[in-house]
Amino acid sequence: QVQLVESGGGLVQAGGSLRLSCAASRSIFSIDEMGWYRQAPGKQRELVARVTSGGSTNYADSVKGRFTISRDNAKKTVYLQMNNLKPEDTAVYYCNAMYYSGNYHVYWGQGTQVTVSS
Repeated sequence: QVQLVESGGGLVQAGGSLRLSCAASRSIFSIDEMGWYRQAPGKQRELVARVTSGGSTNYADSVKGRFTISRDNAKKTVYLQMNNLKPEDTAVYYCNAMYYSGNYHVYWGQGTQVTVSS
């Protein structure tokens, strides 16, 4: 079991920055993949960025060059640094953890609201 708690969301003007944090209830060293997803009103949840246990990352095309995901295994925390925010980044952002141990285990946080005003 892994419990995930997001923080750092809020209201920001276009062009501004926010850093989201996702704190895990246990060590994330062995978690294969941690990521950030978002869901805007009336839209499906989509991948924003993810980072593997080996440090490999990938990003949605819409955030490349603006967002950076990182993981600090010692602090059991994953971060999403969001720069040059746009109104279309407005959504609830969810932290995700996935690992394989006989079968896939997937966990979600409760979400944090990010609102970007124009």
